[in-house]
Amino acid sequence: MNDTAAFLAALGDVPAISDPDIVRRRSRDMTANFSPVMKDDALAHVADVIVRPRDKADVLRIASAAARSRMPLVMRGGGTCNFGQGIPLAGGAMVDMTGLARVLWQRPGSVRAEAGARLAAIDEATRPQGWELRIHSSTKKVATIGGFVGGGHAGVGSCAWGILRDRGNILGLEVVSVEEEPRVVQLRGDDVNRVHHAYGSNGIITELEMPLAPAWPWREAVVVFPEFMTAVRFSHALATSDGIPKKLVSVMGGPIYRMMRVLRPYGRDDCDGLVLAMVAAPFMEAFQALVREFGGCITSDAPEAEGPYRIPIYEMSWGHTRMHVNREHPEVISNVGLYLDPDLVGAIGRSHQRFSHMLGMHFEAKRFDGKLSFQGSPFFRYESEAQLAEVMRGMAEDGAMVANNHTFLVKEGGMKSLDDADAAFKQAMDPHGLMNPGKLRFDAAAAKESTGGALPSGGWRFRGKDARERDEAAVA
Repeated sequence: MNDTAAFLAALGDVPAISDPDIVRRRSRDMTANFSPVMKDDALAHVADVIVRPRDKADVLRIASAAARSRMPLVMRGGGTCNFGQGIPLAGGAMVDMTGLARVLWQRPGSVRAEAGARLAAIDEATRPQGWELRIHSSTKKVATIGGFVGGGHAGVGSCAWGILRDRGNILGLEVVSVEEEPRVVQLRGDDVNRVHHAYGSNGIITELEMPLAPAWPWREAVVVFPEFMTAVRFSHALATSDGIPKKLVSVMGGPIYRMMRVLRPYGRDDCDGLVLAMVAAPFMEAFQALVREFGGCITSDAPEAEGPYRIPIYEMSWGHTRMHVNREHPEVISNVGLYLDPDLVGAIGRSHQRFSHMLGMHFEAKRFDGKLSFQGSPFFRYESEAQLAEVMRGMAEDGAMVANNHTFLVKEGGMKSLDDADAAFKQAMDPHGLMNPGKLRFDAAAAKESTGGALPSGGWRFRGKDARERDEAAVA
């Protein structure tokens, strides 16, 4: 039983919400919609109270009060997560960070903002100087930078700039420890990945320093192809056309876009592949030539956010693709597979054939650890965890690295590489184990004891010192 009264008494005038109906509603994110495996957990676990820090001083008071009263903390940004990042496993205080929303400074090529700053607000601040965030989620309008870095992985812009974990995509972080006397810790270089994609379980992110990219005038295009695999090959060619600046390359099969009311009018009955693309306006002629080379047809071409579908095109990609499908077909789910070059197209072709009885496939092009990759899976109607496991095994047999988006555990999700140094960092920043207890576990029993944790996931395998040494030995 959490001692909410003692925690609140130690907070002073930090704003708090205790109304049970409000707390229950705010304890929700998109997890229940995206995973039938996690749905019961997502709906059953509820925080005890919501606290809303106004500044860093409030964050320090919250961290200290939590340590003194042993109150669990659950970090909260825009609440757009769908991999179980925000499920409050042990109740406790949900820390709504949206009050810390300032853009602190910007320079050519970089920006520093408080954790609760919305991604869209950061771009609004930097675009007048000709810059924008390199990578953002498809939930850019409401997602916060702290939530994106703490629980995200990749997004719009990753086809050019890679994933958040790649060196240079997070320049610096400020993190507060949960101790009786909280420490403010600055992380730079590779150390930023201790906190990235840890689901807010090993420190309270208060500030982030991010790289910027040139803010091109972007054009959005919808392109259709008679065959899905032709759309895949076109997407690969576009993603590797280094002379064409691009921000989005999203490919999906005919059954998928026909289930999306917003996108349905821009497909064609005789086409089984569709690509969503964002290309820098001065390079549209080169883009159109590539479309012709692959026999495609552009069914919509408009400046960013001015298309006839009346939303930014990226709001039909990444996680938004499933969201649009689920509006009419809530039983449809997907996995997370990573198909990497040099056999990216071949591996997708094998999965396309294997899962031809399902509802088509959806992929996002992204750079990953120095290689081009396509992230995605087939869409299918959920029947059971056994069926889900079989799809995951099939994708792995075809050559994909398969993560697990149906567990609320960080390690078992497979998108974050963890080692002894991560365990030590967790212990140092959260010595009482109060940051969403159970979320980041290092024990072998975690998978068996947790919902969805035992699904067959090999996770992402990142190149590192050991991999380089193996490659060097093989060459020698």
